[in-house]
Amino acid sequence: MTSTDDVGTAVPDSRPGPILPAQAPAGHQPGKGAGRRRGEGREGLAAAFFLAPDVLGLAIFVLLPMLLALGVSLFQVDGFGGYTFVGLDNFRQMLGDAALWESVKVTLIYVVTFVPLCFAAGLGLALLVRDHFPGVAGVRTALFLPHVISLVVVGMLWQFLLVDKQGMVPTLLAPLGLGDVSWLGTPSLALGTFVLISVWFLMGYQMLIFVSGLKDIPKEYGEAARIDGASAWQRFRHVTWPLLRPTSFFVLITLTVNAVTGLQAFDLVWALTEGGPANATTTVVFYIYQQAFSFNNYGYAAALTSVVVAFLVMVTGVMFAMTRGGRFDADER
Repeated sequence: MTSTDDVGTAVPDSRPGPILPAQAPAGHQPGKGAGRRRGEGREGLAAAFFLAPDVLGLAIFVLLPMLLALGVSLFQVDGFGGYTFVGLDNFRQMLGDAALWESVKVTLIYVVTFVPLCFAAGLGLALLVRDHFPGVAGVRTALFLPHVISLVVVGMLWQFLLVDKQGMVPTLLAPLGLGDVSWLGTPSLALGTFVLISVWFLMGYQMLIFVSGLKDIPKEYGEAARIDGASAWQRFRHVTWPLLRPTSFFVLITLTVNAVTGLQAFDLVWALTEGGPANATTTVVFYIYQQAFSFNNYGYAAALTSVVVAFLVMVTGVMFAMTRGGRFDADER
């Protein structure tokens, strides 16, 4: 602002002008940041509300029993209410338990044979029934049907089919000279038979998981590769398999856990062979059952359970670290 002096010369006006309010940045709306924070808070509260039942269930039915088992492992329990504190003696007992290490050997053989066979069978069946064709729903249902049958019924069924010299399987294999083979009574064959029955039971379930993963892969990728001249194997190797890795990781994790502590690791063993012949099918889980309910050695069984759980957590963590949670490639985020 300016003013004039007595001779008419303009001079700057030293009086302070009116104070104007500070201008807000362009596009800024008062209270918008606070509203966003309130919205995020409500979303977090809603997420916590929906997760609470699962978290509570896991805490009550998984975490709490694990902690109780760890506590019981420090005692000698006679099964009649008597508890004697023994510290780490139950864990030291494992080192000299020959029967335990034999069951560990059986379990390892079972894992390294069952997991890849069931993985390959599930993936192969998924590739066969991925695309629509007349009767595909019936084929999928028939392949999945064994998984809905009780494992005890599955064991009794296969016992009937494998009866020495009289079962359906020995009868069908008689022309090949295998009619006299005792598939469940021979120590060298019982574990292999158990593996094949386990694969038959679970391959339909894994097939559905793989089918879901395959359906998530855009068809345009395969069509573009086919137009470029890629063979069926090249399309699977360079298109399907890389995009199926997260699903494959999930299947691998679940199969490994099932092989060690799944229902078939106990129920099917109990129904088929009860750990025999000559402990040829005694898995770690079945051995824990024997220690707890056959020998009333609950403290030792609890110690074994704690070690098995810790081992599975460690293996799962290593697999997550090696595959970056199923992404496998360092550049994938």
